[in-house]
Formats: sequence, structure tokens, C-alpha cells
Amino acid sequence: ELNGDPKRRLAGNLKISFANVEAEALLVALPDIACSSGSACHSRLGEPSHVLSAMGLDQARIHGAIRFGLGRFTQTGHVDYAVERLVEAVTSLRKSTSAARS
Repeated sequence: ELNGDPKRRLAGNLKISFANVEAEALLVALPDIACSSGSACHSRLGEPSHVLSAMGLDQARIHGAIRFGLGRFTQTGHVDYAVERLVEAVTSLRKSTSAARS
């Protein structure tokens, strides 16, 4: 799920949440992708986003949120690669979570 307004947002910045996936597990599964579970100014704190809390998101969605940023040198191929790896990681983590529940 997209966090924030789909149109009124900072260009090159994407904060999305994944149901049934913890952001920290996702970051571990994506070691070669530059992404974060926190805001840029609080990335070292490792705490849930106070902004997402203020937006009224539930705790599961907040804990499943990661942030991507595009830079001056980001190319289409980088984005395509990140999307492919992200889909693989989310799918894998969801399978392990559902297997652990069974």
C-alpha cells in the first residue's frame, strides 16, 4: 500500500507498506537495495515512523513500511531490478510466515 497522497508528494520518494511482512525482515532480504524502514532524518533510530502514526495508520502497516528514494543517477534498470527483488522478497517472506503459522 502506498503511504501518503498519491499526487501531492515529494518527487523521487516512495514509502510503501506490505501486509504480513515486517519491514526489518524485508531490509535483511534486500541487502543490495538502498532502502530504509524509517524516515531519512531518523533512519538510525530504528523506531516506527511517527509520521505514519500521525496519519492514523495501524501498527501492522507501520511496521511493514519501507522507504525508497530516487537519486540523480538512478536509472530505469535500477528501478526494474529493485522491483523484481522486492516482489521476490515479499513473496518469500509471506510464504515463510504462512508456513510458520501452519
